Formats: sequence, C-alpha cells, structure tokens
Amino acid sequence: MAPNSVAVTMEKPDNFSLLEINGSDPSSFPDNKRKSISPKQFSWFILLKAHRVVSCLSWLFASVKKRIAFSSKNINEEEDPKSRGKQMYRFIKACLVISIIALSIEIVAYYKKWDLDLINRPSWEVHGLVEWSYMAWLSFRSDYIAPIVITLSKFCTVLFLIQSLDRLVLCLGCFYIKLKKIEPKLKDDALDLEDASDFPMVLIQIPMCNEREVYEQSIGAASQLDWPKDRILIQVLDDSDDPNLQLLIKEEVTAWAEKGVNIIYRHRLIRTGYKAGNLKSAMTCDYVKDYEFVTIFDADFQPSPDFLKKTVPHFKGNPELGLVQARWSFVNKDENLLTRLQNINLCFHFEVEQQVNGVFLNFFGFNGTAGVWRIKALEESGGWLERTTVEDMDIAVRAHLNGWKFIYLNDVEVTCELPESYEAYKKQQHRWHSGPMQLFRLCLPSIIKSKISVGKKANLIFLFFLLRKLILPFYSFTLFCIILPLTMFIPEAELPLWIICYVPIFISLLNILPSPKSFPFLIPYLLFENTMSITKFNAMISGLFQLGSAYEWVVTKKTGRSSESDLLAFAEKEEKLHRRNSESGLELLSKLKEQEMNLAGQETEKKSIGGLVRPKNKMKKRNMVFKKELGLAFLLLTAAARSFLSAHGLHFYFLLFQGLSFLVVGLDLIGEQIN
Repeated sequence: MAPNSVAVTMEKPDNFSLLEINGSDPSSFPDNKRKSISPKQFSWFILLKAHRVVSCLSWLFASVKKRIAFSSKNINEEEDPKSRGKQMYRFIKACLVISIIALSIEIVAYYKKWDLDLINRPSWEVHGLVEWSYMAWLSFRSDYIAPIVITLSKFCTVLFLIQSLDRLVLCLGCFYIKLKKIEPKLKDDALDLEDASDFPMVLIQIPMCNEREVYEQSIGAASQLDWPKDRILIQVLDDSDDPNLQLLIKEEVTAWAEKGVNIIYRHRLIRTGYKAGNLKSAMTCDYVKDYEFVTIFDADFQPSPDFLKKTVPHFKGNPELGLVQARWSFVNKDENLLTRLQNINLCFHFEVEQQVNGVFLNFFGFNGTAGVWRIKALEESGGWLERTTVEDMDIAVRAHLNGWKFIYLNDVEVTCELPESYEAYKKQQHRWHSGPMQLFRLCLPSIIKSKISVGKKANLIFLFFLLRKLILPFYSFTLFCIILPLTMFIPEAELPLWIICYVPIFISLLNILPSPKSFPFLIPYLLFENTMSITKFNAMISGLFQLGSAYEWVVTKKTGRSSESDLLAFAEKEEKLHRRNSESGLELLSKLKEQEMNLAGQETEKKSIGGLVRPKNKMKKRNMVFKKELGLAFLLLTAAARSFLSAHGLHFYFLLFQGLSFLVVGLDLIGEQIN
C-alpha cells in the first residue's frame, strides 16, 4: 500500500464506491478552519424558521377573523346565508376542505418518504394502516379522479386557446386599421355650419337615479353642447326616490332653463324597468315625434361642447346608419390600483373590440351611453325593452337583426368615472355579465330566424355571445381557480407551464397594448383578471339559468370627480347660482338648511347622562369581506403549499401570488373603501 494512504473497509459491501485518498494531497481534505454546523444548531435554525412561518400564519388568520368580526352584515350581501352565491360558496368550501385533507396526507407522505411507487408495491410490503391508506388513495386517484380532471382540463385548454386566438385576431385587425388609417369619413356637404336650419332636431336624454354626486356635471355639460337652441331638447329623466334630491335636480334644470337652454325635468311616478323603463317612458312623449335623433348620456358623463357636431353629421347621406358610438375616457383612471386595472380592460374594449367590429362588421354592442341613435332605428327595432339588465345590448342586437349599421368613432371621447371601490365594481361586473346570458336565451330564436347573412348569424352566436360572454368567464374560473390548484394533488393531470404562464402573459400583453403606460401593471392585471373570474362566472351562470340575482340592478356608486377645467367651469357656475335671490332659491335654501339640521340631529345621540349630550360616532369607512374570494384564496394557498413540497417552481409562484391576490380582494384591500 502506498504511504500516507487510507484504506476504507465496509461491513456490508452491497452498494458502495471505493475511493483511495492520498494523504499528501492537501486538496483532498476540507479546510480545517471552516467550522461545521452541529446538529443542535441546525435544529434550532429549523425551529426558528418554523416559528416565523407559524407567526405569519397566525397573524393572517387573526386578521381575517378580525375583519369578519367587524364587517357589516347589513351591507355585505354575502354575509347573508340566503344570499345568491351560497351554492358557489359551498362548492368552494368543499374544494378547500378536500385540498386541506389531501395536503395533510401529502405532508405525512413527504416526511415518511413515500412516493408514487407505493401504487405498484405488493400488499405484503405495506406496513401500517396509514401507509395502506395512502396507497389506496393513490390507486383511487389514478384510476378514477385523474381521468376526469385531465379530460376537463383539456376541454378548458381548448376553449382557452380559441379565446386567445380571437384576441390575437382582434389585435391584428386593429393593427391593420392603424396601418391603413381606416376611419369613418364625413362627407364634404355633411353639415352646413352657417345655416341653422340645416341642423337636424336632436333629443338629449340624461337618465339618472339618486345621482347626487354627479347630476350637476352631467346637466351642465349637456346644456353647453354647441347646437342651435331651437334644434335641441334636453330631457333630465330623474328616477330618484329622495324628495330633497329631486328638488335639487329640478332647481338645477330651472337654472339652466332661465339661461335659455331648452331643457325639461321629468320624474316618473311608477318607477319600473330601471333604466330601460325610464327611457321607454320618455320616448312616449308627444314632442318626441318632432326629433330625428336621440343622444343618451348617463349621469356621470360629460360630453365636450362639439360632441354633436362630431357625431350627428355621419348620419347625413347614410340612411342605413342607426347608431354612432363615441369612446369613453376616465377622469379617475389613476386614482388607485383598481381604476388602473379597469382602464386596461376598457381601453382594449374601445380601441380594439369596438373599433374592429365597427370597421369590419358595422356592428358592436351599444355601450348604453355616449351614443347617438336614429329614432327611426329605435322604433323599427321595438324600442326599449325591460326584459334584461342590458337594455343597451338588447336594442343593439335587435337593430342589427333589422339591418341597421353602426359606426364607432375612436377619436370622439366623453369623460366619465370608473368605480373606485371593489364592491361597486363587482356589482357592475355582475350586471354586465349576467345580462348578456339573459339576452342570449331570449334572442337566439330571433337570430336563427332573421334575414341577415349566415356569417353575421355565426358572429352573433359564436363570437359575440358564446365566446366572449360565456366561454371567457367559464374557462378563466374553471381552469385557473379550480383545476390548477387541484392538479397539485393530482400529479397525473398537472398543467404545462405554457398554459399557466406563457400564453396568459402573452394575452395580457396584447390587452395592455392600447394603454402602453400600464405596462408596469402587467402581472397585477393578470392576477386581478383571474380574481374577477369568480364574479363573472357566477354572473354568467345566474343569467344563463335565470336565477334571481340575474335581474338585480344596482346603480354604480360615483364620487363626482371632475377634471381641472371642469372644476373651474362649475365653480364659476356655482358662484352665479349663489347670487340668485329668487323666491324659489330662498325656499330651496331653507329646505336644505332644514335637511342639514335633521341630519345633524340624527348624527347626535341624545343620551341624558348627567345633563350631557354625547355625540354619536360618525360613520367610518369600512372594509367589506367577500367570502367566496377568501375561500378561493385559501384553496390556492393550500395548493401552493403542496406545490412547494414537490418543488414545482413556477407552479408554486403562480399559486402563491394568485392566492395572495384573492386574499387582498377578499379582504377589500383594493380600491377605495365604502363609506
């Protein structure tokens, strides 16, 4: 044996490698100066990390418990056990319980160092009841559960790819429009600006219901439209149920009427049919027959003075044109993260969807406001109907079936507001996604029997309704919120990375292209869209199967924000109004003072304690609690823990951040809170 060598012998030489080390080579031995970690120190390190994890989890559950305890049951619709989403909530809880049980089993298997080979192990080699139970679970999972999940995931993946292809085609169509500079052109003799008699008669309708924050802005903007005063009439269609607010709106209308504006105030005694009923009632007035066009502005919309001169001339020389739709712009798009994410969606909707459909199909869904209708098109299409909560889409589909064409003007913008609280946005999205399914059930026979071309019928049925209104919320919720976390416990059905990462990021990039300043919000946008899928899926199901919540109409809460120029203009108007000392103004002032005194009395709780009056606490802004979102948050976080055990990499990070996004939304930590 060579000198300075070490011989190693093994008592059980079944499986080992023989290595001869030369003692004279210093590189063969580790540095003696390096201090090794003792088992005791390593144990303390592990215990410290575990303590931190437990502390974080304890804080998280304590925060959730505290938020639920302090949430208002009379405000939060989902606190009610008889609420509309209880079936969905039960389904999410069942998935959560199953995932927690499966995670517990997987943790035991992880520390026992069991693996999938247990399925093929003979029964006599299995020791203990727990190991036998785990082997039975693996066998049952492989034979019965995995095939179902794999089939469903493949089906949703196909829908996902079809919808992604539709987005790509829309973007390519938009690029083509930009490249060729295609846009609606006005004829040279469209409108003689010097001849007032050449201006057609235009009716302006402003439907509103309890719009205390924005009624002045909308009435003021409509009253300043640049159009001959004898060729325009403004209808303020007030459905408010507050007598004081009715008085304020009526006073605002009177103030503009005294300035020479042709404006009238109209209030319904029987308030049925929501917005559709309001518009339908206004169109029955005798003087409407004298008007050729009608323009609709919701209460928070503020058109520029030249709006009519940019839209109405498109009708001249185009008798088949029934609708001219303008684009929305938002005064509060940078207010918070929620408004920024909404702005991404709506910019894509107007810049890409509406523009492409308008150029290539002459059809798109009417947005309900900021549009000019030919009254003849409305009448021939059946007028406003109260059968759904999307009366704007309803009249657009019926007009399209009657052969009327639409034009979308991307360069004509009307400012409005975005919902700043998640509760308001959620209710708005529920109405926007349940109504189309109601309409689809009602319009399908009419579409099939209509005289339009087969291509237009296919576009209405498969693209307009099924793909963009039904398939999108279905696969988004099913694939990314249910199947993906369950596949962490069913490795046989694991989704590839291109489904959960690469394709969604690519589609999100396409969505953000119309608003390039939003690129820093790419990842939050992707996560938030998946978070909203639970609301959209629930709304789609309620509309498709005619559940009670499908017919709910809640006016979107507004804050009355204005641009700087609007604030200056309205400040000047307010100063002039305050100088008025007419009898009606004095009466209004006295009534307002009386109202303020009543409100002050309600805010002060007169408890006689030693002759003192104790002021009652003012209503504070409070966060809501959304149980379905919280349930999905814990489901995804549980799946992330299982993915961490298997070292899945991107699967773990996606599930972790998606679960955290559901948690943030479930605790109402996004957007403004409710007052």
